[in-house]
Formats: sequence, structure tokens, C-alpha cells
Amino acid sequence: MSRKSFFMWMSWIGLAVVVMLVVAGGLLTWGSSYTQTQVRDQLAAQQISFPPAGPGLDPEQYPELQKYAGQQVVNGEQANAYAAYIQSHLDAIAGGQTYSQVSAAAREDPDNAELQAQRESLFMGTTLRGLLLQAYAFSTVGTVAWVAAVVAFVAAGILLVLVIIGFARARQLSEAEATVPEAQRSTVHGPLPAQGC
Repeated sequence: MSRKSFFMWMSWIGLAVVVMLVVAGGLLTWGSSYTQTQVRDQLAAQQISFPPAGPGLDPEQYPELQKYAGQQVVNGEQANAYAAYIQSHLDAIAGGQTYSQVSAAAREDPDNAELQAQRESLFMGTTLRGLLLQAYAFSTVGTVAWVAAVVAFVAAGILLVLVIIGFARARQLSEAEATVPEAQRSTVHGPLPAQGC
């Protein structure tokens, strides 16, 4: 294979990879945008808000949540923070027991009003916390897709430059071959074998 053919083949293959990277980047961008929009819309519809700064969001107990004081939960980061806020309240119910532990005890003692109330509170809190963590997970997937899209576009740009260089080099080699006299070409490539020997 001549050098010109090598550069042409590699450039065409590189161009195909550039197209695939651009398509992948576009799909990843769409996926990221769709995911983030869905998370925002679904969280906003629930109208969950952090308590204002003060007794409900004590700075000593929740120092990391102070930046969210009074805000509505509308993104994955806020959903994760609010899930932690819920968990702190769940830990205070029934001595830190889980919903399944309290539920089992409540089934054994159905007349115990305190256990029934704890079971209901733990069920609602655990369910809301799970939904918020799911929103956080999808938001994280959207962020990862966005980063992957940026990487795909940057890689496509770098590869496109290399493809252009490859095509330019193949053209230079083609022009150089065209200017070499026939006698020199046969010398460079070696004499043709004699026929009929």
C-alpha cells in the first residue's frame, strides 16, 4: 500500500469516526437536557421547599443545608440535600429503627397507637426520601451524559483536524507523484519484471 493510499484510508476512517462522535455527542446532549428537564419539572410539581433559616433548619444541626434555606427543591443537588434532611428526622422516630422494623412490631401489636403512628411516619418519610434520591440519581446521569457529550465533541474536533491533515498529506503525495517523470517513477518503484522469462 502506498503512502498516499494509507493517508486516504486513514482519513476516511477518521472522518467516519468524527461523524459517529458528533452523532453520539448530539444524542448525549439531548439525553442530558431531557433528563435535567424531567427532574426539574417533576420536582417543581411537588412543591417541596426547605424550611426557612431558623428553628426548622437549625444552623448547628444542619450547617450544610443553610444555603438551601427557604428554597424550593427543583434540582438533583437539592433533592439529595432534602433527602438527608428527611433522614435526620426518620432517625429520630422510634429510636432510629427502620420502617420494616417498626412495621413488623406494629403488626404484632395492632392496638399500639404510638407504633401505628411511627409506622405511618416512617413509611411516608422513607417513600419521599426514596423518590428524592431517585431524582438525584437521574440528575447525576444527566450530568454524566452532558460531560460525555462535551468529551465526544472535543474528540470529534481534534480528530477532524487530523483528518484534514491526512487528506492534505494524501493530496501532497498525489501531486508529488504527478510531477515525477515516468522514468524516475519506474526507478523508484523498481523495474517491471520481464515478461516470458
